[in-house]
Amino acid sequence: MESPLLPKYLLIVILFSHYSTTIAQYGQERDTLYALKHTFNDPFLNDNWNGLHCYENTSFWYGIQCINGRITSILLENRGLSGNPSAVSLVVLSELVTLSFKNNLVLGNIMDFCYNHKLKDIDLSENMLEGPIPPCSINLELLRSLQLQQNHLSGMIPEFNQAGLTVFNVSYNNISGPIPGTTTLRSFTADSYSNNGPNMCDPLCHFSEINTPTPTESKKESIAIAFMVLEIIGLVTVILLLVLYCKRSSKFKNLIKRRHFEETSDGDGMKLVFMADDGGFELNKLMGAAAEGLGKGVCGDSYKATLNDGVAVVVKQLRGLKPLMSKEEFMKMVRMIADQKHPNLLPLMAYWCSVDVKLLVYRYAKNGNLFNRLHGGRGSRERISFKWSSRLTVARSVARALEHLHLNSNPSQCTVPHGNLKSTNILLDDDGETVLVSDYGLASSMALPVAAQHMVSYKSPEYQTWKRVSRKSDVWSYGCLLLELLTRRVSVHSAPPGINGVDLCKWVKRAFREEWIAEVFDMEISMEKNGTKGMEKLLEIALRCCDESPEKRPEMADIAAEIDAIEAVEADHGADLSAVQSLTEEGFSMHASSAIVDSSDGIS
Repeated sequence: MESPLLPKYLLIVILFSHYSTTIAQYGQERDTLYALKHTFNDPFLNDNWNGLHCYENTSFWYGIQCINGRITSILLENRGLSGNPSAVSLVVLSELVTLSFKNNLVLGNIMDFCYNHKLKDIDLSENMLEGPIPPCSINLELLRSLQLQQNHLSGMIPEFNQAGLTVFNVSYNNISGPIPGTTTLRSFTADSYSNNGPNMCDPLCHFSEINTPTPTESKKESIAIAFMVLEIIGLVTVILLLVLYCKRSSKFKNLIKRRHFEETSDGDGMKLVFMADDGGFELNKLMGAAAEGLGKGVCGDSYKATLNDGVAVVVKQLRGLKPLMSKEEFMKMVRMIADQKHPNLLPLMAYWCSVDVKLLVYRYAKNGNLFNRLHGGRGSRERISFKWSSRLTVARSVARALEHLHLNSNPSQCTVPHGNLKSTNILLDDDGETVLVSDYGLASSMALPVAAQHMVSYKSPEYQTWKRVSRKSDVWSYGCLLLELLTRRVSVHSAPPGINGVDLCKWVKRAFREEWIAEVFDMEISMEKNGTKGMEKLLEIALRCCDESPEKRPEMADIAAEIDAIEAVEADHGADLSAVQSLTEEGFSMHASSAIVDSSDGIS
């Protein structure tokens, strides 16, 4: 006769087995994260990744997400993490759905995903991974996004054919072809495969033989699609133009209100005050100009205004100035800015001052700013390489501009001559031969809470520690700018709103300690062997500029001289400066001959 206690004991055994398995899985997943923490040895993760990592649907660890006590997501992006995780470091994470190490310095081969069957989204882009793409990745049936661009991967692309895979990018690697002709891989454009090994076949040349429609069918389909696309584009364009027109016309009329105008000394209340004796234009013409918002900066809102004669200017409506700033104080600031004349400084064109509205007018530099030149078009076919010679020209030009500011600013009036040096404030002039530094001379007139929260010099170690800034804070900002030039990574101290950055000073210093310094250079310039010594020298200058102690940082005059010497060394060692691509190709037309002239040959 069967004992009635047997089912109860059986239930107890089953429950015990289940909980034992759960506890074991929890411990294994925690050990996996501890192993990653040990590999990256990041101070923040070392402090944060401790204690209970998952509790039901909540995680207490940065970048970790959990469901039912199991790890489902690891998101560690833009943190400058470096290290070589084990190939099997993720095998126990059987519930993992999302993995992202985007924009770090992860080394070695890609981790083995063979046992992570629930993975849907993988982003390992912008790292230093090498070796092949794991072949077992084709067995991830739920995969919908795989982004591996900007690494050092090699080998061939596995035959991905998951129906749900809609995002795929392996560009900027060393992968060889041909590209498998699966339906899924055929659905992606050439941009997903660009800038790879020499034998990488363009998708069109391989796919043209697969499921090729008849010429008549292809032509009919192409015409129908073309008409449909044109109709949609036309409708969207009309709507956008109407919206833009309404925004532009109303925005600029609201920018300056006539009730705020105060008459100037000559009785003409509608005339801007120009810095040069070349006439200018009346304020009412500026009000009637087509206006385009350029963005909201630390010092105010900027607009591009195109006058009736086609001349484009930039109008900056100042905000965040010191409370109760008088007209006399404003005029003092204007004179200080106007007195700074240098080929690499954007000159002040005109100003307007009333009780409620204060405007500065500059000429418009149509080739944009350095941030867009460095980071724009990343990973796309339209991206034009930003060569070493051009980056060196930018470094030299900015150094000379800062040297001039530091030598020609009154310390009693201007503690930090620039105060907000960053790549968005470096303009590329429309004559193609000049780099212009903008937004100088405003830091001392800004309200302290605004400056402390938003201006780059106030992110310096001395302000964070002692709440003080000086000329050496500008030097620190310049060092951060050089690191951004060399690495093409966004600096956390100057990243535009909505864009994540990396503490460049810290992770480059870490690269020196761990002896992988060659890997920090942007791939676009690291292949230019004739510039290697110059890059290393500029990196060494940048690190001295970023020294924690202001007293140990060099003076801008010494920095400018050292960078000029880099150019001379490059020329002496036969660097083909006459043959390098001009800044015309790169967006700001800089011929090799102008790369070695003195800055006095720039704009007037």
